[in-house]
Amino acid sequence: MVDNRSVGSRQARDLFRVAFGPSAVALVVIAAVVLLQLLIANSDMTGASGAIASMWLAVHQVPVSISGRELGVMPLLPVLAMVWGTARSTAAATPPQGSWFVIRWIVASALGGPLLIAAISLAVIHDASSVLTQLQTPNALRAFSGVLAVHAIGATIGVSSRAGRRLVTLAGLPRWVADAGRPARAGVLALFGLSGLVTALSLVVHWSTMHELFAITDSVFGQLSLSLLSALYLPNVIVGTSAVAVGSSAHVGLATFSSFTVFGGDIPALPVLAAVPTPPLGPIWVALLIVGAASAVVVGQQCGRRPLPLLPALGKLVIASALAAVTMALLGYAGGGELGNFGHVGVDQATFGPAVFLWFVAIGGLTIAMAGGIVRAARTATPRAVPVADVEPDDEPEPQPEREPEPELEPEPEFAPAFDAEPDAESDLEPAFEPLADEPVDEDPVDFEPTPVIRTLPPGFDDHLPDPEDLEYIDDDDATPGRTGDKGRPADD
Repeated sequence: MVDNRSVGSRQARDLFRVAFGPSAVALVVIAAVVLLQLLIANSDMTGASGAIASMWLAVHQVPVSISGRELGVMPLLPVLAMVWGTARSTAAATPPQGSWFVIRWIVASALGGPLLIAAISLAVIHDASSVLTQLQTPNALRAFSGVLAVHAIGATIGVSSRAGRRLVTLAGLPRWVADAGRPARAGVLALFGLSGLVTALSLVVHWSTMHELFAITDSVFGQLSLSLLSALYLPNVIVGTSAVAVGSSAHVGLATFSSFTVFGGDIPALPVLAAVPTPPLGPIWVALLIVGAASAVVVGQQCGRRPLPLLPALGKLVIASALAAVTMALLGYAGGGELGNFGHVGVDQATFGPAVFLWFVAIGGLTIAMAGGIVRAARTATPRAVPVADVEPDDEPEPQPEREPEPELEPEPEFAPAFDAEPDAESDLEPAFEPLADEPVDEDPVDFEPTPVIRTLPPGFDDHLPDPEDLEYIDDDDATPGRTGDKGRPADD
């Protein structure tokens, strides 16, 4: 199907989709969840708009305050979904060969639309708080900064996925700088995935504890709500497991968990938190360090796919490790916060990011060296001046050896005969035409004289011939009309 719309209308449609697409989808999903819960709880729709606006801001890591209690630990799954939606819509609207002007407009649209919705949400919450006294308006600066950060990360990922290499090249940086994004992404996914596998195994081991936490409510609606909350907070638990896997620690209030020590404490009654280890610590948790080492090996393998000289290979590894460490540190910061009476929940930010960086650089560098990802730099031969030795001239020059006279060649004739007058019988030349097979050819011809042909007449043939004496000869002068003949030739009667 051919799009007959103008280029300007298509660009305006793409910019509008980038600005309001992901946010509108999030609003629709949140509104459906809120209205469904109000219907199940048999409650009126008073304050539904304020609840929808609060949840939309909560998706962008804006704390929610209810009755003076602040819920700062927001689930990571909606935030990751929002970043993915923004990155996908931005990448779809970014042309690979687009100019800086077009890219700036795309990024501005990705940020401007959500900021407009954030302003409207703050106004709706402020209006709803006059009816619902338990609902409090969040800090405007915190709200705008959270929305801006989430969509800026998504827009950066989307633009870099389409035009990142070209932008790095235009900035004058080498190509391996742009290639460092792939190892960083692979390392983060490997660390996150392996930590998720460990979390799932721990839930299986602590199945009885998780069953007890589900049994705190007897209603189906309550157990469904607990299952939904566990699914939303599952990435938070996986980030905590990643911190433990690289040698850092995670904590829920006073309870602290690491690969070496575990300090007990009160934790929320959320079924997904059954995965946390209980004291005393067994030796199996020390094996979590294998997860960090395996993720670092993945980073090294991705960096060694294209062998580079020592310094570029080391620079690529350092940049990839730094990007991965910053990503995991941001996830740890977004997955933590204040949780009412339990206190602060999250990971140790002072050691989490540096631990990821050190693991990836150390084990990743060893992997690159073992995988042959380092090659010698090609040396260019530079000409250097060679000193000429001082040679003292001799009094008498050395005698040069006499050259033998070259043999004189016989002059060739100006015109050479095209063919020999008398070719040899045993010549190497082949005949131009081959003789026919039916007529044999005598290879050694012999000169011979032609044999006279003797004709014999049948007997009695001479009797019919006239006598030569009886023949009459007519001269040309005596020729008569009608009779032709030459002199000395008999006339035809």
